[in-house]
Amino acid sequence: MLVVVVITGSALAFSLYQPPTYEASIKILVGQKSRAKTNLNSSISGLQTFTLTVAKAVPTTPIAEAVVERLNLPNGSAGQVVSNMSVAQDPGTMFIDVTYTDSEAKRAQLVANAIGQVVTQKIGEVSLGANRITATLWQPAKLPSTPVSPDPVRNCFIAFILGGLLGVALAFLFEYVDDSWDAPEEVEEISGVPNFCVVPDFDVSASKKVGKKVGILAGRKEGEQ
Repeated sequence: MLVVVVITGSALAFSLYQPPTYEASIKILVGQKSRAKTNLNSSISGLQTFTLTVAKAVPTTPIAEAVVERLNLPNGSAGQVVSNMSVAQDPGTMFIDVTYTDSEAKRAQLVANAIGQVVTQKIGEVSLGANRITATLWQPAKLPSTPVSPDPVRNCFIAFILGGLLGVALAFLFEYVDDSWDAPEEVEEISGVPNFCVVPDFDVSASKKVGKKVGILAGRKEGEQ
């Protein structure tokens, strides 16, 4: 129980000490403007392949630097923008999911939308022969209302489970390494001889202990005399 209380309390304190983190997400749709007649199936297949390339281009320094310039962020913030950004393609589609995390909810929303605007502009400048690739900010980021981390309830629940397992393991370990004799039967089993008597365990007050010692000393002096 002590292990459970300590670990759960530590997890709660750590969760409350951590600064909140907010998450804002956008969706980008990749398409093309074609001047020539193309087969629809081959065009969609090619776009899905190119969407993966666009997804790889989003979390890069040129995109981050353009976002910093657009929002007038402090110099040297491009690296932080890249590290706080996560990008993934929806399998089998031309959608790209971009998520940005920040300690401030409003800034997370502004940066996420700025990423979508910059990607739309830069991808629109790319041409593949007669076809021009497009990227559209399909779903802008909303202002996050609640932080995604820390989660005190989840952290305390996990700590409670882990603390219980660790506490049980330690209890069995201490019982296994304990070599003291706890019962008369255990003494008989180890020694191989029967017990003649059992001395009960009792408490003696301090005043009685002192009086008993004085009586013993007095008896010794009388005997010596």
